[in-house]
Amino acid sequence: MNYSSLNFALGETIDMLREQVQAFVAAELAPRAEAIDQDNLFPADMWKKFGEMGLLGVTVSEEYGGAGLGYLAHVVAMEEISRGSASVALSYGAHSNLCVNQINRNGNPEQKARYLPKLISGEHVGALAMSEPNAGSDVVSMKLRAEKRGDRYVLNGSKTWITNGPDANTYVIYAKTDLDKGPHGITAFIVERDWKGFSRGNKFDKLGMRGSNTCELFFDDVEVPQENVLGVENGGVKVLMSGLDYERVVLAGGPTGIMQACLDVVVPYIHDRKQFGQSIGEFQFIQGKVADMYTQLNASRAYLYAVAQACDRGETTRKDAAGVILYTAENATQMALQAIQILGGNGYINEFPTGRLLRDAKLYEIGAGTSEIRRMLIGRELFNESR
Repeated sequence: MNYSSLNFALGETIDMLREQVQAFVAAELAPRAEAIDQDNLFPADMWKKFGEMGLLGVTVSEEYGGAGLGYLAHVVAMEEISRGSASVALSYGAHSNLCVNQINRNGNPEQKARYLPKLISGEHVGALAMSEPNAGSDVVSMKLRAEKRGDRYVLNGSKTWITNGPDANTYVIYAKTDLDKGPHGITAFIVERDWKGFSRGNKFDKLGMRGSNTCELFFDDVEVPQENVLGVENGGVKVLMSGLDYERVVLAGGPTGIMQACLDVVVPYIHDRKQFGQSIGEFQFIQGKVADMYTQLNASRAYLYAVAQACDRGETTRKDAAGVILYTAENATQMALQAIQILGGNGYINEFPTGRLLRDAKLYEIGAGTSEIRRMLIGRELFNESR
């Protein structure tokens, strides 16, 4: 159902990208979203299709097969994929931002040439691993050990809650190389799936984001050659923290897409559903709810696009990267609840997608730093900047 919306004047290139992704998602992905959720199966065939569309290397130069665009384009792609299937979009974000963009930003020419082409074509799936069973919000307290032995590092320990963990071919892994240096003793590595001693646990049975597979990773004397250090030894915390800023911005496209998906369900429903002899959309209570949903969506978009454009200008700020995902994530959860409320009994049964939208939205208040951590970051940055 079509209705006019605010033109954010993002430019012809971004508008064309949105239209292309929107059309693809409507035809190829949205019709499968319910089955992906129910079956909890990763749609591997989508990766080649994303690759053919140029979506897996949005921020990567054409030299390595990328699109040579920026974070605004990446955010719009993330938003439109999320509108069709939030779980597939989460895996897309983990691949294209957490893995591909980290290698692109921090890798040397040899690493980029070796790993990026297959990741960008969709032949390979990418993942990033920082969290551990006892290092979630306090991620720099990680215990995965990387011991230097000659020209290699030997990794021992585990990671958990790793998006794309069961399916990935290429992993960006953070490990401790110097236990005495605290956060400044972390190093980032590129690890390949089939290396000896590297294994994966069973995928988790999650509340939402089903089909975006998540698991534990286990390292038992995994040998990583020196040339697979991403950045420099003991420089991993810089890679990690700067990566988190970009991660939060790009992933904020996820809850924004979920908000649009909520409206996609609600707007036709309030025309079709009749009570007291008229469409429920004619009642002011319902109109008020829909007005709030529309306003929250566009306010979220405005903040998101502004922060993404700042990234493209090289003006990334930690507080706004945290702020935009804090704002969009909490709005998405509340909007999904309102969508359920508007649909009433139908919103509570799984023949309608509103329950899935709520389950998926909740993840964004937890992953990439919880809402509480985001508030702490924003408050701390503001306090320190104003000293």
